[in-house]
Amino acid sequence: MKTLSPLLLLLALFVYACGGDTKEMDMDQGGVEEEHGRDLIGDGNPGSENITLTDFPESTDFPNASIDDWTYRGATFNYEVSEYEFAKQTPDADDIMCANSAQGQHIHLIIDNEPYIAKYEPTFEQDMSDGQHYILTFLSRSYHESIKTPAAHRAVMANVMNGGFDQPTEITDPMLFYSRPKGNYVGKKETENVMLDFYPVNVELGDEYQVQATINGKEFMIDEWKPYFIEGLPMGENTVTLTLMRGDSIVDAPLNPVRRTFTLEALPAEEATGK
Repeated sequence: MKTLSPLLLLLALFVYACGGDTKEMDMDQGGVEEEHGRDLIGDGNPGSENITLTDFPESTDFPNASIDDWTYRGATFNYEVSEYEFAKQTPDADDIMCANSAQGQHIHLIIDNEPYIAKYEPTFEQDMSDGQHYILTFLSRSYHESIKTPAAHRAVMANVMNGGFDQPTEITDPMLFYSRPKGNYVGKKETENVMLDFYPVNVELGDEYQVQATINGKEFMIDEWKPYFIEGLPMGENTVTLTLMRGDSIVDAPLNPVRRTFTLEALPAEEATGK
């Protein structure tokens, strides 16, 4: 049996150590300092280094909007609201420069970990399976930004049976619900500025609690509850994961974290002109 010379043995050990099957993730700890973020750019996330979060412009205020009552009986939701009008365009919708609903203002109804359901009338049919559900509903502007006041939302845990629930219990522990982005965005106006909006319940963001937003693999730590613009997203499918954090720990809460995919598409005319 032949033995390798010391030089060949050293070369073989070097190739084995450097080859291997390990995959490394390129981490840029510089991140976006003003956004309290750090980049995690790895396989499957091309172009994520271009993604940024910027402040959403100041929007129409609804200081007195409220959900005064809401019921669910016979698979029918019924809302009674004040200082808010369904199916009306929010006055600054044309100035915000993001996706806007042509049907106007509406409520967002979120059942468990499902994407929200938008409803433009105070009474509507909506099936729910029997069993326990976490339910959040809130009043929304026509461009899907939530109204962030205590009176403009309801968050409950409810036992549904035969198309209804009685005496739902208010959620009292910290929770986080995902709202936007959602679905398909088409054209320059919708795809350049994609709104990130979410709804924390029973928790104030700041030094103790934060929301970690992971967008196509790039992480941002958010310590202020407000909407943001996501800029620099590529065309095609994108992914956002939102996690309620307490320091370095994931909060032990139902539906935490939550992950969504959405799609950006250019209009054919924009593709042809490069605009």
